[in-house]
Amino acid sequence: MPEHPAPRWSARTLAAQALGHIDEPSRALVPPIHLATTYVRDPDNQYRSGNIYGRPDNPTVREAEAIIAMLEEAASALLFGSGMSAATAVFLALEPGAHVLVPEVMYWGLRAWLLTDARAFGLAVETVDASRPEAIAAALRPGATRLVWLETPANPLWTITDIAAVAAGAHAAGALVAVDSTCATPVFTRPLALGADLVMHAATKYLNGHSDVVAGALVAAREDDLWARIRRVRTMLGQILGPFETHLLIRGMRTLDLRVRTAAAGAMELALRLSNHPAIAAVLYPGLPSHPGHAIAARQMQGGFGAMLSIRPNGGEAAAIATAARVRLWKRATSLGGVESLIEHRGSIEGPGSPCPLDLLRLSVGIEDVEDLYADLDQALRAAGRS
Repeated sequence: MPEHPAPRWSARTLAAQALGHIDEPSRALVPPIHLATTYVRDPDNQYRSGNIYGRPDNPTVREAEAIIAMLEEAASALLFGSGMSAATAVFLALEPGAHVLVPEVMYWGLRAWLLTDARAFGLAVETVDASRPEAIAAALRPGATRLVWLETPANPLWTITDIAAVAAGAHAAGALVAVDSTCATPVFTRPLALGADLVMHAATKYLNGHSDVVAGALVAAREDDLWARIRRVRTMLGQILGPFETHLLIRGMRTLDLRVRTAAAGAMELALRLSNHPAIAAVLYPGLPSHPGHAIAARQMQGGFGAMLSIRPNGGEAAAIATAARVRLWKRATSLGGVESLIEHRGSIEGPGSPCPLDLLRLSVGIEDVEDLYADLDQALRAAGRS
C-alpha cells in the first residue's frame, strides 16, 4: 500500500505505481515475487505474518488483488489461474438447485460449460436475451433465481446490457448480479457502481495486456457469505494464480489505462472507416450510433467503447475466411486485449449452437498505428473480393 495514501489520486495514477508500494527490506520500487509455498510459524505456533501456505494465499497475489480492487472500487478481489476458473467458481459457490440466468450471447467457453456441465452441480441454467432488461425481468423466478450473469459488451456480437436496470430488477427478486466486464475493463465501466454484486475479468486479456499470462479475477461489492464460499472454492480446488504470473500481471496493470484508451481510440476509428467500406456488410461496435445498444453504452461506458469489434464481409463465410487468410499485420489468433491486433473467424471456434454468424470476423485492436491496421484490412478485404 502507499506510504502516504492520498485519496485524491486517480485510479490511473495508483495503477501506474502499483499502489505506490515500496518493498521495505530492499527499498525496491517494483514489488518482489514471493515464490515460497510454505511459511515459518512463530515460536508460539501462530502465523502473525498472515502467510500460512501457498494454495490459499500468497503475498504477491494479495498485491495484485489490492490493485484490482482499487480499479473496480471493490471491497475485495480474488485472483484465479484463468478467467474460466474465476467464472466457474461463482457458479460452484451457489447452492444446489439454484436457478441462474445467463446471456444468449457470451464467451463461448463459459456458455458451453454452463449448458453442458453445470447441471451436474445442481444448477438450473436458463439463457435469455440480456440486451432486453424486460426479458430478464420476465425470466426471473423470485425465491429461486440466485444469480443473473451478464457480459457487456458481449463477445463476439458486442451486444450491450443495461447493468443498472437489470440489477434493480434482479435485486427486487432476491437475485445477485455478476458481470463479465473483461472487454469493458475498469477503465470504461465500473459495474459495482451500477449495482452489480460481482465482477469477473479474464485477466489474461486487458488487465495483463501482453499475451503472456493466463489469469482470472473476481471482485465483490461486499464480503458476504457467497464471497466466503467463492474464496473456499478457490482454496479447496487449488485455483489460485501462481506468483510469477501474478508479478507479470502487476506489470501489465501499470499501463492498463494507456493501453486500453489507445486501443479503444483505434477501434473507434476503424469502426467508422470500415462502416463505409464497400466489401463490408456490417460493423458491430457499440461506439457506432447505429449500434442498437449505443445509447446504453454511452451512458455506462465512460470515456470509450472498448477495443473489440466484429465485421461481416460481403460474400458470407467464404469471404470472411478468405479475408482473414490475407492479412499481413493482423495476427490470426484466439484471444484479445494484447498490444498486438488479432483477427479471428469465430464460427470456426465456437461451433454448432453458437449465436455467432458464420460470416463474422472478430477484431481485437491493439496499439499499432491505426493507418497500418486499416490498410492491412483494406487490402485483405479487396483481395478476398477478387478471389
